[in-house]
Amino acid sequence: MTTCVVVKKNRQIAIAADSLVTFGDTRLSNAYEANTKIFQVGESWITLAGTAAHFPVMRKLLTELGADCKLATRDEVFETYSKAHEILKEKYFLNTKEDEDDPYESSQITSLVANPYGIFGVYSYREVFSFDRFWGIGSGRNFALGAMYAKFDSVQSARELAEIGVKAGAEFDKSTAGPFQIVSLEMK
Repeated sequence: MTTCVVVKKNRQIAIAADSLVTFGDTRLSNAYEANTKIFQVGESWITLAGTAAHFPVMRKLLTELGADCKLATRDEVFETYSKAHEILKEKYFLNTKEDEDDPYESSQITSLVANPYGIFGVYSYREVFSFDRFWGIGSGRNFALGAMYAKFDSVQSARELAEIGVKAGAEFDKSTAGPFQIVSLEMK
């Protein structure tokens, strides 16, 4: 899968992701495709974990929402991803089924959002979390979370901590590899 992280520290925000794509046991490294897992929509930077099919769809969908793509608060992220869910079903034929007992239709998406207003995580039922320090998604997330936790107090910049996270993911997760894309910005 991947390792993607977001960090907020000392009025700085950072988002980072690896560049490996996998298809079962097959690895498509950056040497074969210039894969980037972070894309910009307005003031926000977004990354995803899961199927590679989500990237072109979500990049196009969120960009086409224009002024309706609002991501500055937890509620705005929820509203935007709820609109996206409707479009994913109608225009892109999203398969919303995961389990029989699901309480809601699934968007099949795990996403991180970073912008000058904060860092957010979005999960398949459109649950939105607003993080105060850092978070990670993807198969390497536990390695990233552990490394960022261990270094949080000794590192000054959000960018450096994000890099530590994705490097830990790449070191221990078979579905994560560099090079890494890291975007950092100042909070408003």
